[in-house]
Amino acid sequence: MHIEPISDLRAAQQLLAAMDLPYADLATLPDLTLVGMHSAGELVAMAGIEGHAQIGLLRSLAVAPAYRQRGLASQLIAHLEQLARQQGRHTLYLLTTSAEAFFVRHGYQAIAREAAPPALRQTNQFSTLCPASARILSKPLT
Repeated sequence: MHIEPISDLRAAQQLLAAMDLPYADLATLPDLTLVGMHSAGELVAMAGIEGHAQIGLLRSLAVAPAYRQRGLASQLIAHLEQLARQQGRHTLYLLTTSAEAFFVRHGYQAIAREAAPPALRQTNQFSTLCPASARILSKPLT
């Protein structure tokens, strides 16, 4: 499987819904890059970057259960980190309620909510879609 831009937003929303991840604002974000992996024409893994000046919000990382433990999430993260560098982003942030250990293994570090940059605090993901209990992690892209 290879990583490619997602052209079918509905398929992305369906995968995120199946994984109980937020998707309501995907169609309205002005600077969102979504990439995914397909098997037999079906979207089975995806992730995205919501851009905000020099930072990015890594979001919508989802892998269908039948395709887990194959390294797809790690491939998507590496791809998006490289893409974020190409876009001129210097730091990626993310919010998670269940995958902190996974992201820590990929070099992300937890930060306090109040340490999040203003651009991140103003996102729907931070202010509305994710619970206040979600952990915030960041990774410099230097």
